[in-house]
Amino acid sequence: MSGSERTRPVPRRTFVLGTAAAAGSAALAGPLAAPASAAAFGWSDDGSNYVVDTGAALVFKVSKTTGDLTSLVYRGTEYQGYGGMNSHIESGLGSSTVTIAQSGSTILVSVTHGTLKHYYAARSGENNVYLWTHKADASVSATRYIVRVKAGLFLNDQPDSYTYTTSTIEASDVFAKSDGQTRSKHYSGLRVIDYSHIGWTNGGVGLWIVRSNHEKASGGPFYRSLLRHQSADGGGLYEILYYGQNQTEEQRFGLQGPYVIAFTDGGAPSSALFPGTLTTPWADSLGISGYVAASGRGRVAGVGITGRDTAHPYTVGLANAAAQYWGAARPSDGWFSIAGVLPGTYTLTVHKSELAVFSTQVTVTAGGTTTLNSIAIPSSNDPGNASAIWRINDWTGTPSGFKNADLMTYAHPSDVRAAAWTGNVVIGSGSETSAFPCYLWKDVNSGLLVYFRLTAAQAAAAHVLRIGVTTAYANGRPQVVVNDTWTSAVPAPPTQPGTRSLTNGSYRGNNHTFTYSVPASAWLTDTGQYNVLKINVVSGSGTTSYLSAGTSIDAIDLLN
Repeated sequence: MSGSERTRPVPRRTFVLGTAAAAGSAALAGPLAAPASAAAFGWSDDGSNYVVDTGAALVFKVSKTTGDLTSLVYRGTEYQGYGGMNSHIESGLGSSTVTIAQSGSTILVSVTHGTLKHYYAARSGENNVYLWTHKADASVSATRYIVRVKAGLFLNDQPDSYTYTTSTIEASDVFAKSDGQTRSKHYSGLRVIDYSHIGWTNGGVGLWIVRSNHEKASGGPFYRSLLRHQSADGGGLYEILYYGQNQTEEQRFGLQGPYVIAFTDGGAPSSALFPGTLTTPWADSLGISGYVAASGRGRVAGVGITGRDTAHPYTVGLANAAAQYWGAARPSDGWFSIAGVLPGTYTLTVHKSELAVFSTQVTVTAGGTTTLNSIAIPSSNDPGNASAIWRINDWTGTPSGFKNADLMTYAHPSDVRAAAWTGNVVIGSGSETSAFPCYLWKDVNSGLLVYFRLTAAQAAAAHVLRIGVTTAYANGRPQVVVNDTWTSAVPAPPTQPGTRSLTNGSYRGNNHTFTYSVPASAWLTDTGQYNVLKINVVSGSGTTSYLSAGTSIDAIDLLN
């Protein structure tokens, strides 16, 4: 793959963040606007469902026995329905207690199933359905909400679509087209921090899920998960409450939401619905389980961050067992502000791109602002600051820049668009990074060779070799051989997720640095000769090909 191909932009998708559509459109009425005059606003009972008319262009139904969303009619067209199934939590809760109440310009449908509570809310004059899900414990399975959409309304051929193929190449969810391109519902190409809404538009109608702030989700700002899919049977839009695939954190419990099903006239949903922007004072008194109003939340602010590498973005995250939040550090000085935080003590982590380079503890109080003085990142916290004889790629906690890295978040490694996973690397060639594959597998490209020269002084000394990884599959980890004369010990496997990752669009796991102390006796003393570093992938688990033991590479360097 050439350098220009390697840096090509991700193909444009209809769910990528966009500007808000015209604020004057009734279809885009925001939650902060005064309720529109809606003579038809209200609810009725058809015997099997509660029928909610928003008084705008949307009428939806909720089953009185299961809490499923059984109908979504917008401008007279039914959008709900995929494979004969409803829209619901997980694959449906089954028998539940369902009630409905109206308070002025708000209607709330409440669903109780064991310890789980789920809510649908409508506002007069809005084409939105607001949803909350309160999962109190693990006794009820609830890891997602799925909006099931009728076939033929928004057909496309994006990476997360498999409308045009039935050729399964992995598990039951990765497919190959006849042209060699791959498709899977996992291939969104987006991290949580990258999107506020997902969905489709056909020009005249847009159907979207606007995600919640994910304070009760897990995995942090860089987590990747399935967001939507499309097939011949219909489509699905997801709000992921917890997803065990390539997960680095335990499940959190409590109230997640609101997340919003939003219809528009074809444009993006109103930015007033986006996480960090949406305010719901109208919901403060509805009695939603676990609901904490803005007055019961606090804020963390930092005046700046020093010691940054300004070539990379920085993100500040807050996390404890109960909640997670994040915010961008301002490029000019590192200033940040994270609002809407539940009271408690959190670990604050500063990330250089996706690499953690600083952490401390902060305490948040209701109605208060925790203000931090300038954070100074110690130079030693960033491995990129170490003096190196040579280095391949920047230390960012991601494989970005390596061969095929841009493709792997929305395609399978076997995709026809991927450059060859094999091939050697020569230090000093100018193409070290683009020639080095982002992933290494035991059964695909183990034994990769890196050629480099040393000066006489460098060859006379021992050196430390470092290999940074971002995740691993089946305990895949690098063992190195130098000049076929010195072989490192097999390193212990770090803690990593136990599920698929490299083949379903995610390199995000637990960043880890392997270090190897290479003795001077391993180097060639002839400065005109290339030293040869061989990187093998070792593990006793995994299967074959791209499901053999593997790992994702962050950076590699040989220190002075």
